[in-house]
Amino acid sequence: MHEIVVLGAGYSGLSATTGLAGRLGARSDVRITVVNPGERFTERLRLHQVAAGQQVADLRIPDLLRKTGVRLVPGWVTAVDADARTVRIDDERELAYDTLVYALGAVADTAAVPGADEHAYTVDNARLFAERLPGKRTVAVCGTGLTGIEAATELAESHPGLTVTLVGRDEPGARLGPKAKAHLDRALDRLGIHVRRAEIVAIDADGVTLADGHLPADAVLWTSGVRVSPLAAKAGLDVDERGRIRTGPTLRSLSHPDVVAIGDAAAIRQSYGVLHGTCQSGMPTGAYAAWAIARALAGKPVKPFRFGYLHVPISLGRRDAVVQFTHPDDSPKRLALTGGLARWYKETVSGSPWPTLSRTAAAPKITMLGWRRGGRYTR
Repeated sequence: MHEIVVLGAGYSGLSATTGLAGRLGARSDVRITVVNPGERFTERLRLHQVAAGQQVADLRIPDLLRKTGVRLVPGWVTAVDADARTVRIDDERELAYDTLVYALGAVADTAAVPGADEHAYTVDNARLFAERLPGKRTVAVCGTGLTGIEAATELAESHPGLTVTLVGRDEPGARLGPKAKAHLDRALDRLGIHVRRAEIVAIDADGVTLADGHLPADAVLWTSGVRVSPLAAKAGLDVDERGRIRTGPTLRSLSHPDVVAIGDAAAIRQSYGVLHGTCQSGMPTGAYAAWAIARALAGKPVKPFRFGYLHVPISLGRRDAVVQFTHPDDSPKRLALTGGLARWYKETVSGSPWPTLSRTAAAPKITMLGWRRGGRYTR
């Protein structure tokens, strides 16, 4: 029996799991196990909505895997022994593997600034933030990246009496093209969101300490940066400076080829640089991993993973959005969508992963971005 263990059931992990089930489910000599803390699938693309108090779909992993033959093991991974090829769960169980798919993802990096861990909420605990929000008058959203923009606009639209300040070192939407950037700026102004560019020094019970002063806030939502689990480094796997597993052309660990790393937990290098963590690139890494593992088990050659970015879709509340189309290296093209059409596009993107995962086990060549022969995921 060839044991395949998938760690993590997020976008990347489930893409790999359903793909493996579709390609290998008929084989009696292969068993697929996925380990995840709970049974609920977290739609990270919608966590900014959850933070604003909105209800999102209750998607259950067992429902997705019911007819696949995949075993779901609930629990937190506490250790990986890469030499013994075992995984330890928090209830002290050990799972042996022949192939490990490492898809543990990333969480908000609250260790980056003093006080963030004690005094700030993150989208990882979005429900708790939403529960504590009533009665608050001022909120500081720390981080002017895409998550910060989506959270700030969602909060401002859902809670018109709330004063929302988006604060960070960089200009919001700095990497967008002129048309998309202008629309974003208008949306921030329309929603009454204050933008403050400054270095964040610390967070305390009264707000945010900046390099040029103090920003009072009743609540702070931290969206600036992510970090990966230290498990890979502790296991002796070759990792980069951020703790991500370094991979070769077929997404196998450079130090331990029986480990396949995907999604945010992997340092996957392409001709233009290392992939940054998004669902847009994460799901294709999982689908490719399933294809590559199945071919390797069949003794067939495996071509390298190739990926090119397509777009940057940003929701600006429930009634507005902006979509910046990009070159494969993620640099902006001239083409951008704004307003109602962009809102429809963004909602279509946000809602597509679960139906795609549901279809993959039966039709494993379906992916969110398409399939090309040779393992190439592109536009």
